[in-house]
Amino acid sequence: MKLGILGTGMMVRDFLQTVDLTTFSYVGILGRKESEPKVQGLCREFGLDAYFLDYDEMLSQDMDTMYIALPNHLHASYAKKALLHGKHVIVEKPAAATLAELQDLRQTAKEQKRMLIEAMSIPFLPAYHNLKKDLEKLGPMRIVSLNYSQYSSRYDAFLRGETLPVFDPKQAGGALMDLNVYNIHTAVGLFGKPQSVHYEANVQRGIDTSGILLLDYGTFKVAAIGAKDCKAPLSSTFQGEKGCIRIQKPLSRMTGYELISNDGETAVYQLEDAKDRLCYEFQTMQDMIRNQDWELEEELFTRSLWASEILEEARRQIGIL
Repeated sequence: MKLGILGTGMMVRDFLQTVDLTTFSYVGILGRKESEPKVQGLCREFGLDAYFLDYDEMLSQDMDTMYIALPNHLHASYAKKALLHGKHVIVEKPAAATLAELQDLRQTAKEQKRMLIEAMSIPFLPAYHNLKKDLEKLGPMRIVSLNYSQYSSRYDAFLRGETLPVFDPKQAGGALMDLNVYNIHTAVGLFGKPQSVHYEANVQRGIDTSGILLLDYGTFKVAAIGAKDCKAPLSSTFQGEKGCIRIQKPLSRMTGYELISNDGETAVYQLEDAKDRLCYEFQTMQDMIRNQDWELEEELFTRSLWASEILEEARRQIGIL
C-alpha cells in the first residue's frame, strides 16, 4: 500500500510516530509552500519517501490511498479530488463539515469504486470490542455518561480575541466537532442511531466551547460531554440494572475498564501489551483496502453517516449553520 498524507499537524505527527509499525511500501506527505522546512523536517525525522507542495503533483504519483488530516472545513474538497483521481480515502474525523458534503463524498466513492473511511480509532481498539461484549453483563442499559473534556492550548488565544481554526465556526470548529465526536462515535457504534438529539452548549463568539449532548435511545439515555474551555479527570460510565462499567481514559485511547456489579464485585479488563491506538486503526484500514472488504467499509460508513446527522442537528439547535 502506498500512502499519501495531507497535513502536518498534531494528528499527522501522532500517526508518523507509529508508521514503522505499519507495512506501507511508500509514504509521501503534502504541505504548503510556506511550511516547506517543517515538511522537510518530518521527512528526515520519520524517513518518508517524498514530500510535495502541490496537490495535483501528489495525485499524479503512484499512490493508492490518501490520508487527509487537514482542518475540518477542507476535508470534503480534498477527499473528493482524491476520489476522482482514483484514490482510496482515509479522512480524519469529522469526515466532512456537513451531512450534504459527506453524502456527496459517498456518492463519488461509489461511482469511482473506491473506499471512503473516516479515521476514527475507537472501533478498532481491542478494549472497545471486549467492552461491546461485556455490556451484556450489565442487564438493561439505563444511563451512559461519556466525557471528553480537554482544556485547549488555543483557548487562551481565543479569549484574547484570536480565532484559530478549532474555534472558528466557518472552519467547522468547536467542542462538538473536535472532541464530542469521539463520544458520538462510541454511542452509535455500540447502540446504533438514537431516536432524538438535544444539545445544550456554552457558546462564545458563535462557537460551542463546551457542551452536553443528550442522545435518547428510548429505554436509556446517553449524556455526551465535550469541552475545550475546561477540563476534569476523564471518566465514562455505562450503567445497567445489574452493574456498571467505568473507563478512566479518553475513549479514543482506552486500553481497559472496570466492570462493577451491584453486589460490589469488580472485574478488571486491561490490555497489558497495548499498541498505539493508531496502529490498530491503520492496520485494519490497510487490510480493508488490500482485501477489498466492502462489507466492513459499509458498516463503518453507516456509523459515520449517523454521527454526521447527529453533529448537524446538534449544531442546528445552537445556531451554528
